[in-house]
Amino acid sequence: MSSPEVVVMGRLSADIYPAQIRTPLREQRNYVRYVGGFAGNVCTGLARLQVRTAIVSKVGNDGHGEFIRDFLTGEGVDAGWLRIDHTLNTPVVFCEIWPPDRFPLLFYRTPTCPDWELTTDDFDLEAVAEVAILLVSGTGLARDKSRVAHMAALERHRHTTIFDLDYRPSFWSGAEAYRHAVRAALPRADIVVGNEDEVRAATGVEDPRQGVAALRALGPGVLILKRGGEGAALFDGDRVNEVAPVRMEVVNGLGAGDAFLASVTHGLLRGIDLETAVRRANWAGAYVASQVPCSEAMPYLKDVDAAVPSIS
Repeated sequence: MSSPEVVVMGRLSADIYPAQIRTPLREQRNYVRYVGGFAGNVCTGLARLQVRTAIVSKVGNDGHGEFIRDFLTGEGVDAGWLRIDHTLNTPVVFCEIWPPDRFPLLFYRTPTCPDWELTTDDFDLEAVAEVAILLVSGTGLARDKSRVAHMAALERHRHTTIFDLDYRPSFWSGAEAYRHAVRAALPRADIVVGNEDEVRAATGVEDPRQGVAALRALGPGVLILKRGGEGAALFDGDRVNEVAPVRMEVVNGLGAGDAFLASVTHGLLRGIDLETAVRRANWAGAYVASQVPCSEAMPYLKDVDAAVPSIS
């Protein structure tokens, strides 16, 4: 691969998804394994949208880590900065699937895991600083080593930086710890993406619009508020654009936000105006939510191009 256009840092996992939906974990006997986590899903989504993408993360020295590496390289992701931790195992995630809106997760990644042990020795800071877009998420700030590496990348980066709020309560001692970490990172972000619950967690403000204003006051010029079945809201300068949702039957909503982010990022790279990019992202998110997998359900560019003109 030639030089990447985008670098995605952060969380990886082997997602262990049930073969049966609407069934509690205690009754499940059969599962399918997929690549998951913020970085795994977003990298796959970008690669399928024909974006040259590199990942910065870590996996364990085990079969799950090999599975993740093989899948990502097979999708065309540059895994040169996907390092191996020889002490910790690759994290796994189990879930239950209760459409349309309940998808409880069981994470096996505490007290720490390979991607939380990421350091600046694991990647080329100067090379990352020069890519067109750097994508990071809140989860990468949840442990000291990873937080230092993420902040170093944010501080060095010379172009567009997108920060996904990506709040997972079980990764933090409390919302205040998450809030403190996010407040340190956001002055270095150009665009913030998150849902209403994540905005509340990041600000402590109950009203989403006031929370958006509080986050933007820290520096980011653009905030994209994901609203699930209600679409998205784009806050850009003094403008607020409500972008209509795309209606599809929801099967598993867990990967929708990552598909959304990949599509927005593709739009920015290709000079698509931001409102249109968000409209395309709404379709991509709905498409993934209509299926069981996350990474393996990410749409290809031809799918998005064909579908978006039909959105009213």
